[in-house]
Amino acid sequence: MSATADHAEERTNPAVRLGFEPGQVVQEIGYDDDVEQELREGIEAAIGQELVDEDYDDVADVVLLWFRDEDGDLTDALVDAIGLIDEGAPVWLLTPKTGRDGYVEPSDINEAAQTAGLSQTKSINAGKDWSGSRLVTPKAAKSGKR
Repeated sequence: MSATADHAEERTNPAVRLGFEPGQVVQEIGYDDDVEQELREGIEAAIGQELVDEDYDDVADVVLLWFRDEDGDLTDALVDAIGLIDEGAPVWLLTPKTGRDGYVEPSDINEAAQTAGLSQTKSINAGKDWSGSRLVTPKAAKSGKR
């Protein structure tokens, strides 16, 4: 693929901008009918395979965690997500935008991430109704490794 085609794909597929790469195993947690389908499809196109679900029993390269305020304890969900990936691998936390059902306060996200031992390295607009936060272990955030 040419450099021009790479840049075109980055503009048309937000998943490429988020760092998803071919061959990655992306485990999706919290899927429901309200998730951003276009983002999911973009991730699948970027990695070249389908997302794996909560029943996947191997180590994933990335966790995609859809979380709504009514889904329970965010810290517990993040700790569970960390257990599904290698150290330094990212957890993409996707939460409803301000004013949407299930909205999670940014301060709650920050507190839960810190309690779980994660640092936020990036925030994104993940679609019409969702925002995303890239969370990694602090060691990985400082060293620049995945």
